[in-house]
Amino acid sequence: MKDMTARLNAESLRARLAGPNPPRLLDVRTPGEFATSHIAGSYNVPLDMLREHRDELRNHLNEEVVLICRSGARAGQAEQALADAGFRNTRVLEGGVMAWEAAGAPLNRSEKQRWDLERQVRLVAGSIVLTGVLGSLVVPGLQWVSAFVGGGLVFASLTNTCAMGMMLSKLPYNRGATCSLDQVVSQLAGDRR
Repeated sequence: MKDMTARLNAESLRARLAGPNPPRLLDVRTPGEFATSHIAGSYNVPLDMLREHRDELRNHLNEEVVLICRSGARAGQAEQALADAGFRNTRVLEGGVMAWEAAGAPLNRSEKQRWDLERQVRLVAGSIVLTGVLGSLVVPGLQWVSAFVGGGLVFASLTNTCAMGMMLSKLPYNRGATCSLDQVVSQLAGDRR
C-alpha cells in the first residue's frame, strides 16, 4: 500500500482546487451518501464500481486524482485498487468529507438527508447484537449470533473492510440516482481541464 505522503488534508485540497491545475475529485461513497452532501465538482464513482472498472477508469484519468469518502477508509481502498491497476497519481482526502466539513469547507447539500453507510452498519450490527442477547433469555444459545457479529466487527476492523457495509451499499436506499460507468466516463471526458 502507498505511504501516508499520498494523503492530503482539507486545507491543502482547498488550495489545490483554487490553483491553476486542480485535481480531479472522485467520491467513492454510495450514490445515496453522495446525493446527501458532496464537495462541489466531485464525481461519484462508488467503490464497488471503481473496483470493478478500474482499468477503464484509469484510461480516463490523466491528471492528479483525489479520492474522497466519509472518513478516508474507503478512499484508501479505492487508492489501492487504482494502484493495482497501475495508476499512481492518486491522493486520499485525509479524514474524508468529515474533515472537509470540520475545516469549514463548503459542501453541496441536498434537502433530503440520508444516513451514511457507517451509521447504518452501527444500527444493523447493534440491533443484531441486542436482539441476540435479549433473545437468548427466551431461546438459549441465541447469544452466539451476537458473538458472531462481534467477531465480524473485529475482523472488519483488522482488515479495514466491512462485509456488512458492502451488503448495505447494495440496498436501494443507498443506491440513490445511480449512473452507469458510461455516464461517469462521459462526464470525466467532457470535463477535461
